[in-house]
Amino acid sequence: MNVGGEHYRTIWLKPGDDRVVQIIDQRPLPHAFVIEDLASSDAMARAIKEMHLRGAGLIGAAAGWGMYLAALEAPQASMEAFLGYLQAAGEKLKKTRPTAVNLEWAVDRQLREITGRARTPAEGVRVAHDTAQAIADEDAEFCRRIGEHGVKIIEEIYEKKGDTVHILTHCNAGWLAFVDYGTATAPMYEAQKRGIPIHVWVDETRPRNQGARLTAWELVQQGVPHTVVADNVGGHLMQHGLVDLVITGADRVTRCGDVANKIGTYLKALAAADNGVPFYVALPSSTLDWSICDGVAEIPIEQRGEEEVKYIQGLSDGEVKRVLLTPPESPAANYGFDVTPARLVKGLITERGIAAASEAGLLELYPERR
Repeated sequence: MNVGGEHYRTIWLKPGDDRVVQIIDQRPLPHAFVIEDLASSDAMARAIKEMHLRGAGLIGAAAGWGMYLAALEAPQASMEAFLGYLQAAGEKLKKTRPTAVNLEWAVDRQLREITGRARTPAEGVRVAHDTAQAIADEDAEFCRRIGEHGVKIIEEIYEKKGDTVHILTHCNAGWLAFVDYGTATAPMYEAQKRGIPIHVWVDETRPRNQGARLTAWELVQQGVPHTVVADNVGGHLMQHGLVDLVITGADRVTRCGDVANKIGTYLKALAAADNGVPFYVALPSSTLDWSICDGVAEIPIEQRGEEEVKYIQGLSDGEVKRVLLTPPESPAANYGFDVTPARLVKGLITERGIAAASEAGLLELYPERR
């Protein structure tokens, strides 16, 4: 997608140095655009854990490239030592962000491909490289297809309304959260491409403000009309007919259609249900967790450090600064995600089409999972 009119992905192998992976460091955004070099699997693990990068699809791609970096580091004397090192590196990567299923999926895919196709450590490095690139390419392509399927929803609303379609989104499920295009934003970008007038309500998304910092920055780069709102404004907007559609992303979706996403998503779904506003979730199949059904009971919810709640980051006098919001003595809880039950989800927009948020609905699109 665009940065100052130039196309970027969020993660790529450094030109001229195939031992270094480059990412867009999301921490300084929107006030500075920084490209970071990562030259070890430990560096990639830190980047994931400390949220230099974030978002379900991008975390999966980063895990894929992290395993490639681990393959470069691994002992080359024997296949046993090589695979042992990769297993340990994979476990370290998996522990960085427990809620997003894409991370575990990517690590396991790498281990499966390397174990099944490589007979020597040198072959293992090549397989790890090719698999990491495939994971990244698939993520971008799946998001592109999500846009093509999801735009039909926006087109239908526009045809009935005959005026600007107002879409509310929460957190950042844009191209910064994936390798390209994004999930929740992909239908918006496709609508823009087709000349359908849209306006996006952007939740600020406390405590890390991914909406205000990242989604808004993306929409500026793409020239999409939008307005940033405080997290608790959504219900008011829906009550007054100012939202036609809600589209969010997801970090994990169960086989029965329950959705784990950034904290606050559940409240948006409740408000949408109460006001008759369709609530959709956009995701690639790598975000589906076929092993569980009850998201509230079975999805692990990451609890992050209290400093993210107590402090806020912004631009002041030309410098990016952190400011304390609370009394220093006040403790803070920081639940990173919540679970929206399938009954509140109108549909799941995937790379294969739009499914009902149910086991039967998903199996229609993914019959090989029966």
